[in-house]
Amino acid sequence: MKTAYLDCYAGISGDMALAALLDLGVPLEYLSEELGRLGLPEGSYSLSLHRTWRRGANALKLVVSVREEKSHRHYSEIVRMIEASGLTERAKELSMRIFGRLAEAEARAHCVGIEEVHFHEVGAVDSIVDIVGVAICLDFLQIEEIHASALPLGGGFVETAHGRLPVPAPATAELIQGLTVHGACGDGERVTPTGAAIVASLAGSSSKFSGMRLLKTGSGAGEKDFPDCPNILRIYLGEKEEMATSDTVIVAETNIDDSTPQILGYVMERLFGEGALDVFFTPVQMKKNRPATKLSFLSHPDKLDTLCSIVFSETSAIGIRCHEVSRIVMERFSEERETEFGGVRFKIVRHGGLPVRESPEYDDCREIAVRTGMPLSEVMRRVAKP
Repeated sequence: MKTAYLDCYAGISGDMALAALLDLGVPLEYLSEELGRLGLPEGSYSLSLHRTWRRGANALKLVVSVREEKSHRHYSEIVRMIEASGLTERAKELSMRIFGRLAEAEARAHCVGIEEVHFHEVGAVDSIVDIVGVAICLDFLQIEEIHASALPLGGGFVETAHGRLPVPAPATAELIQGLTVHGACGDGERVTPTGAAIVASLAGSSSKFSGMRLLKTGSGAGEKDFPDCPNILRIYLGEKEEMATSDTVIVAETNIDDSTPQILGYVMERLFGEGALDVFFTPVQMKKNRPATKLSFLSHPDKLDTLCSIVFSETSAIGIRCHEVSRIVMERFSEERETEFGGVRFKIVRHGGLPVRESPEYDDCREIAVRTGMPLSEVMRRVAKP
């Protein structure tokens, strides 16, 4: 799973986030082309990138030059613009999630309804470019999970369209509620409303971040140059590593001496269909020397009642023995690969991020064998070769 970690030691703003994502490898031409699908007036803005320094640290700086006269938009107007655009569905969803969180905060800060929210700086072209641009880049990089570090509060005052306001600004103060913050920095607006909206709507808590295999780092520079630290947002891009995990499941079993193999096969199908983790049969010898079958299945606790009801209704069982067990499970997933026969799914098992084994799906290989008349063993051998 592609994961991003936002290192907000100096804070975060929309242009810093967008620049850092571009530094991760999103082509500026692609961003410009996708932003063109918004339908903003032609020539209303332009984008440029250059390398810069902040307190000895190198980063990418994004400049959004705005030439449109209109300096504000209502929230509903922005939503209509995004919905009517030709952006991908995920880019639309991410954009509207950020703007929605921002609108809610503005509404609470100014005591108005969300549809009455009248954006000034945030509704201007540069902020629309920042928010929608971040969504476009996250979609391009296929980032599925985002985490963020604690946010610096900053201090002092900031000049806005609403007048001179304390830092954090009212909308920012609303947005950072529930997030981890700190005061170990100097004055200045370290987190803008746009930056706070990105973290609040997309990022999980840093305390829940279990780690990842680092692939690349992108750095985006802010507009100001603070004296206490480099004004840079770093975004770490990686693959989340799933280690072997442990959990508790229920083992349920019952002995059956008067069901046909057909009935037991059907019971197995129903149990798997309702969420059993495993189902298996064991031959046993019951009282009066009767050969019988022990039906066993593994279940998560919340599925146990449903699965037991299937056994009671489909077999002659009048009781089921249940006990909890702990199990250790390695990461398992499936991916489709191109072979000489077309796409074939492979089951892959990993431990500590390293492949342990992999094998082609039986059902896919069986379909190929039936279709081609080739022996199943030969199909499996040929699709498994590198």
